[in-house]
Amino acid sequence: MGVPGGAMTGGYDPARIRTPYKAGRLLVGPSREPGRFDSLFVDCPFVCSDGGEYLMTYVGFDGTGYQTALSRSADLVTWSPGEVILPRDPGHPYRGYNAALTSIVRDNRLGSAGQVTWLDGRAVGTYHAYPEPGMEMGAAIIGFCASDDLRTWEDVGSVLRPQDGGAWERGGLYKSWLMRHDGLYYCFYNAKNRTYDGWREQIGYAVSPDLERWERPEPGPVVPHGGEGEFDERFASDPCVLRDGDWWVMFYFGLSFDGHARESYAVSRDLRTWHKSGEILIDVGPPGSADDTYAHKPALVSRDGRPHHFYTAVRRVEPYQVGEHTLVERRGISMAHGQPPR
Repeated sequence: MGVPGGAMTGGYDPARIRTPYKAGRLLVGPSREPGRFDSLFVDCPFVCSDGGEYLMTYVGFDGTGYQTALSRSADLVTWSPGEVILPRDPGHPYRGYNAALTSIVRDNRLGSAGQVTWLDGRAVGTYHAYPEPGMEMGAAIIGFCASDDLRTWEDVGSVLRPQDGGAWERGGLYKSWLMRHDGLYYCFYNAKNRTYDGWREQIGYAVSPDLERWERPEPGPVVPHGGEGEFDERFASDPCVLRDGDWWVMFYFGLSFDGHARESYAVSRDLRTWHKSGEILIDVGPPGSADDTYAHKPALVSRDGRPHHFYTAVRRVEPYQVGEHTLVERRGISMAHGQPPR
């Protein structure tokens, strides 16, 4: 199990991953058009590249559930309108209401542009899906899918189910990060316990040689939630795992009982034992800013030697209507980047 405390990350230079320059606005926001997949909000960015073009997958919520879109950019700032690539499917055993693709196997290096890894001509991704309509209703599973064009996806392998894991994940599986290393697939994910009132979320992982046979090497979480008063005392969630030299860096967010979510990181030498830094990489902004409530759900690529840290930004707002829905927050995708190269 991971050990809390920044003292345990000695030897890793956090200056390499700090991103103090915020965009200060949403780069991708909800359409607010009733009936569209993204009418109420957008969430869960994943950023990569292919053929010299930056790509972002993200999920939209329309009141029924999540569906996944793909957007494109030349500069990581201006993004094309999202095209739905993983819709809900009433005939699917898991994706009848939700289809949240959250990562695609890519270049693992922190300093890279995240080039998609084509495996025998196919891209491989991971998604999660909740079994009921509404906002994350029921215990979700994690599934896997493949595509030869990044636009149409079909299921591959077997699913990860909450009932097959420990008590800490029996309430359902959340956002997953899929990667390959030394011939194995690693799927990092956060999950919740069975307590639905004030539940806890923590991060664990599974490994597989072929997407079919999955093993959870650790019975408990490898990045647990923090103690009382810590920024991640309730949730340690949404891993994004990248290689930086001899280190693995896991970007994740913490939720505290002050009602705010913030981005941090943990480090590892072996992908098994993780040490929390305790450092806040991206904090919430002042009242009225795009991220005055939550700065969470990390995704990183580098451009011109600078890390670009994408995240879901949430701001509390006065109630407003979108069709029959009343919203009290504005949720979309923002970004912060590191210092310019010298």
